Amino acid sequence: MTTLKIGDLAPNFEALDQEGNCIKLSDYKGKKLVLFFYPKASTPGCTMEACNLRDNYQSFLAKGYDVLGVSADSAKRQQNFINKNELPFPLLADEEKTVINAFGVWGPKKFMGREYDGIHRVTFVINENGVIEEVISKVKTKVHTSQILM
Repeated sequence: MTTLKIGDLAPNFEALDQEGNCIKLSDYKGKKLVLFFYPKASTPGCTMEACNLRDNYQSFLAKGYDVLGVSADSAKRQQNFINKNELPFPLLADEEKTVINAFGVWGPKKFMGREYDGIHRVTFVINENGVIEEVISKVKTKVHTSQILM
């Protein structure tokens, strides 16, 4: 799993969002960023997590946070996920897993006794200077906001 820890500089990334806009870590300089990685758009757990962040989006903004989601889904799938759930934040379509690998969230997983490689549900809170302030690897999808904004 991820070797990044609190106090590390977040890996500089550049990837396309659901609309093909290029998003870079440097775009968030001077702001705090909630960067959440999730296994697959429009699946039950990921929908619960994204909707919990959506429902509390104004609280994030009020505290100076931007929110950005990342999975290996296609831009089209990310756009459908946003449309279906009215998500107010961008989602990176990291099909090449560049950002996913940079943050070390790709790896062996177990589901119903089966082992496979996939994206681990991990959230990184990055401060204004690009330093990781928090790594949440035991994400509670229904109440994820409360894990971030303690």
